[in-house]
Amino acid sequence: MLLPLNEFIQFVSQNQLFTSKDKVLLAVSGGKDSVLMAYLFKQAGLDFSIAHCNFNLRGEEAQRDEAFVKGLATTLGVYFHVVHFDTTAYATENNISIQMAARTLRYDWFEQLCTENNYACVAVAHHQNDAIETLLLNLLRGTGISGMHGILPKRDKIVRPLLFLSRQQIDEWVNKNQISFVEDSSNLSSKYARNKIRLEVIPHLRQINPNLEETFAQNIERFAQTEKLLQHVVAKLREQILVKNGNHILINKKEVLSLDPQQLLFYELLLPYHFSAAVCEEILAHIDAQSGTSFYSKSHRLTVDRQQLIISAIEEDYPYFEIDHDGTFTINNIVKLRLSYSDHLSFDTRQAAAYVDADQLVFPLTVRVWKAGDKFKPLGMKQFKKLSDFFIDQKVPLPQKNETLVLVNGNGEIIWLTGIRQDDRYKLTASTKKVAIFELLNII
Repeated sequence: MLLPLNEFIQFVSQNQLFTSKDKVLLAVSGGKDSVLMAYLFKQAGLDFSIAHCNFNLRGEEAQRDEAFVKGLATTLGVYFHVVHFDTTAYATENNISIQMAARTLRYDWFEQLCTENNYACVAVAHHQNDAIETLLLNLLRGTGISGMHGILPKRDKIVRPLLFLSRQQIDEWVNKNQISFVEDSSNLSSKYARNKIRLEVIPHLRQINPNLEETFAQNIERFAQTEKLLQHVVAKLREQILVKNGNHILINKKEVLSLDPQQLLFYELLLPYHFSAAVCEEILAHIDAQSGTSFYSKSHRLTVDRQQLIISAIEEDYPYFEIDHDGTFTINNIVKLRLSYSDHLSFDTRQAAAYVDADQLVFPLTVRVWKAGDKFKPLGMKQFKKLSDFFIDQKVPLPQKNETLVLVNGNGEIIWLTGIRQDDRYKLTASTKKVAIFELLNII
């Protein structure tokens, strides 16, 4: 069997993916990419085992894939790990997409196998075209510099030893050696964003640049080097302007205003605290807001003070839920919230629903318990009112008051006191083009 063995060994060595003495776990789906990777490991004389995930999403096809990979492991004379997941149930329980559920289950299992079997790393069969697709997806969704390098050859225990090959080169090696593989039919569907880029976008890009993979590989390497430089600069900045004070991190406003480029460096400074780019923009836009104005990430709160910004961790028992797309979300054992959209400028007066101007939303949104100091502009009013005072005015019973959640925009403003009153700033107007509909589906 003639394979690009020298190039494979050179790529592994140059990127220090693993050593010849390491025991490596190979993630093999049965597709041509991962099968070729397994044959390269075998021909290189490396110590490896094969792991296969059956996500139970494609009926008989999934069982066929499992049987094929098991046979491949037998042929190569290596140990075979297999696991079966109820991916759909996991996605439903955790309010995430099927793709995210499969990814989480997969990598959690790999980590478990590494711990139990002393594997040095997990090899996955991403190639140059996967890196291109990831970069384009990141650009479409919005990304910082870290999203520009696409897929790295090594990240923690995950290694990608096929990044020196393009999809076309993999096809050629597989065909030349008549290597058997199985095809995942979902790869041919344009239902998923990645597949749409692969099947519909990249072919057009290749017409403009026939050397697309080579060009992107060079660009990705430059982006990776740029990220290293940026991380070095940001690390020094953190030491200079972030001050630890007990359980809080303090940042002087003057230091923030002197950053150049301000938006990029501020986002990178707050990255460890999980603030999104959109929220960072809102913080900068409201850096001189009234003291006590707060912004939230999934793990931290940033509060505007007179001369400084104060970052503090959200307590573990602090109910908090993040929403970054439409769908139905189980917030807690009491509440489910659904977000949908409409192009029709209409609404009803149900307290269990809020009709909001979608163009004013800054994602991610959050749902959390209300707290002392929260204020909003009740629908129909022009002045701010503290939630505590509003509860008194509306004679809200104590049990309902204690269980009331607030829907908060990414800029820190309250959109809806759920089930009670919407904020006037987010009401529909004659200029509204798209309506975001929030609905409480059940209150037990």
